[in-house]
Amino acid sequence: MAVPSVMILPLLIVFCAGVYYVYNEAMRFMSKSMVQNKVVVITDAVSGMGSECARLFHEGGARLVLCGPSWDKLESLHDSLCNGSDPSATFTPKLVLLDFSDMENISEMITEIEESYGCVDVLICNSSMKVKAPVQNLSLDMDKTIMDVNYFGPITLAKGVLPLMITRRAGQFVLVNSIQGKLSLPFRTSYAASKHAVQAFFDCLRAEVEEFGISVSTISHTFINAVPQNTTPSKTPPTNPLWAYISSKLTTHGVNSNTLAHEIVRTVNWHRREVLLSHPIPWVALYIRSLVPSFFFAVVAAGVKDGVMAEQLQ
Repeated sequence: MAVPSVMILPLLIVFCAGVYYVYNEAMRFMSKSMVQNKVVVITDAVSGMGSECARLFHEGGARLVLCGPSWDKLESLHDSLCNGSDPSATFTPKLVLLDFSDMENISEMITEIEESYGCVDVLICNSSMKVKAPVQNLSLDMDKTIMDVNYFGPITLAKGVLPLMITRRAGQFVLVNSIQGKLSLPFRTSYAASKHAVQAFFDCLRAEVEEFGISVSTISHTFINAVPQNTTPSKTPPTNPLWAYISSKLTTHGVNSNTLAHEIVRTVNWHRREVLLSHPIPWVALYIRSLVPSFFFAVVAAGVKDGVMAEQLQ
């Protein structure tokens, strides 16, 4: 029986989505074995995304170095990873205090890692400080603090680890960045500036270290949802995993920690140079910003004016 022509496009979309879903599941299954025995350093490991990322690498058999500003939170993360894990298949994570607002101890931290493991296979720069305010309300001290955490901290750590990688002619840097390193929005002047700066640094670094067999990956994502978004509570979520996957792509406007952590693992395994993790609107905005910048600026400015007017009417 012939398929009606009006059904061809929907069936093709469903088929492509199914292939993509199966591919992602296969890659997720294969990724666990590919990080085994690698020394992986994760900054801000106590954050939601950092802890989820640490869990995946720990399950995959990586030798983790977990960095964070709070020793209590690091110990709690250490206990949650080790409890119930198989000691014969996993390594006990190493904990290191690291606060990018105080960078004097970074050299000591790198020395400690070198003495413990002798190398760093993967450095995941995950730390970030966010602020949203009109530019006239931000002090210069706040601007400097944001640049320290989002820019000077990651690049200082990367420069410290780089000689270890060059010596072995192997290694990988992974920058977990924001989409605002590519697309600037109002009321985020300092944050967007810091994200643009760190994106440019690692883009330059990628070209400089390629001859040494070192790879650089950047992951630009939209805002992180504290709670994974599913279908609304009044609706029954799809029981079919394929339809659940398609529904999540259509209804989610941010990314959750689990999705981002799995993307980081895939990026490490396949040495992807650049990843953009977002729903379609930021993708479209990036193309408009590049192809029709005057239209993009007009739309953004109109949004600011509408917001100010709405506040005055309240």
